[in-house]
Amino acid sequence: MNVQSHLESLKESVRELEEAVKKGLSFKQRSLGFHASAAAMDMLEIIFHEHNLVDPGFVVKHEWLNSPKKIKEKFPFDFPHKSEIISLASKIEAQRNKLCYGKRQSEEVLENLVKDFNSLKEIFTEVTGHEL
Repeated sequence: MNVQSHLESLKESVRELEEAVKKGLSFKQRSLGFHASAAAMDMLEIIFHEHNLVDPGFVVKHEWLNSPKKIKEKFPFDFPHKSEIISLASKIEAQRNKLCYGKRQSEEVLENLVKDFNSLKEIFTEVTGHEL
């Protein structure tokens, strides 16, 4: 997928996350899990493509972010704010399956996910210049 397609998908996920915040986090737990994870993957791919770090067909698989070994294997290259970006994306990914498929989570868990996502979004904007 090209950068423009990732940006369109990312903006859709951001809109969905903003809607979840407006409607109440506890009512949109699954949406939070899916869209925060998908948006984080889109951000990574945009950064990688814009810095020419990967081939055009490269796809980030969300489950890679659950494994420090996979992270080292799949992302051996450097990019701006790498440790912060990978850390935040990993925190988001760590919650994904619980939110999407598990029991209802506490408001605190949901708020922390939104906080981590917003931090990732800020760094992404700083690194790429793309406003979301």
